[in-house]
Amino acid sequence: MALCAKEGIVLAADRRATAGFVVNKKAKKIIQINDSMAVTMAGLVSDAQLLSKLVKAELKLKDLQSKHPSNIRESANLLGGMLYANLRKMSMVPGIVGFLMGGKDHEGFHLYDLGIDGSVTEVDDYVSDGSGSVFAFGVLETLFKKGLSMEEGVKLAARAISAALQRDYNTGNGIDVLTITEKGVQMVMEKELNVKLEI
Repeated sequence: MALCAKEGIVLAADRRATAGFVVNKKAKKIIQINDSMAVTMAGLVSDAQLLSKLVKAELKLKDLQSKHPSNIRESANLLGGMLYANLRKMSMVPGIVGFLMGGKDHEGFHLYDLGIDGSVTEVDDYVSDGSGSVFAFGVLETLFKKGLSMEEGVKLAARAISAALQRDYNTGNGIDVLTITEKGVQMVMEKELNVKLEI
């Protein structure tokens, strides 16, 4: 999930990867793209990893060629185009993955919802994606308000992911929260949840 706070953008995600069962308890679902941009991902892990690597490389190449940093809208549209092409190619395993992209450019802070179909939607409050999003949205709908401080935004993001952890099987094992502010991209919370029955 991601939200817009007064001083920037907050991105948050859990750590569980599943394939009918839990295959990874330490999956990183937030990826830094550059010094001012990051994405969260939900969906097929291989496609998410490949597309995030590709967009990183394409943006670096574009910035070198144009001699100016890409803005967030350009970056979101580039990744949206990749998602569009990815879903429509012939494959035994359809590439179903969505991203939430947050970042800062010369125009300010921006947040985009990138759908599995390649749709690109700018968001000015909050958004969630993935199987646990229905539970995260319940918390966000109730507690989000415009002008949240960064500290309030981080706490709200953690609460939204926590709600998904409690109710969604495919969500679990930890919470990561990243902020994008005037200072850049910073991981502000990394919590591992390890629940074992001691006998």
